[in-house]
Amino acid sequence: MSTPAAGEKPALRKPVFTKVDQLKPVTSGHTLTVKVVSATPVPGRARPGVAAPSRPPRIAECLVGDDTGAIVFTARNEQVDLLKPGATVIMRNAKIDMFKGSMRLAVDKWGRIEATEPASFTVKEGNNLSLVEYELVNVAE
Repeated sequence: MSTPAAGEKPALRKPVFTKVDQLKPVTSGHTLTVKVVSATPVPGRARPGVAAPSRPPRIAECLVGDDTGAIVFTARNEQVDLLKPGATVIMRNAKIDMFKGSMRLAVDKWGRIEATEPASFTVKEGNNLSLVEYELVNVAE
């Protein structure tokens, strides 16, 4: 691989789009096109003895998916505005977090969510990857 000359931008790699049914626990760097099925705001809980932040984080649990399956996406702050039911979005550099033994899709500060044209596929809600429970197994080296 050659390095770009001074002043030249490196060639951008074409994103490889992942399908929802290909997602595995504790992986990252996924680019997906998904449709939002539902969005449920998560009420903020005040913790005793902890000062409340000036603006509490807005969090919503969104069921998103494509024609291969569905997964719960945890939307935070500005992401909540983009993930409205019926919207189609492209998630770049998404990662899989584990929450109580099940997979959750998330996009942190290293990723990006952008709105795109409405998708023509129907979300396969019958294959919800967040309903599969995984067990943490320690593997001996």
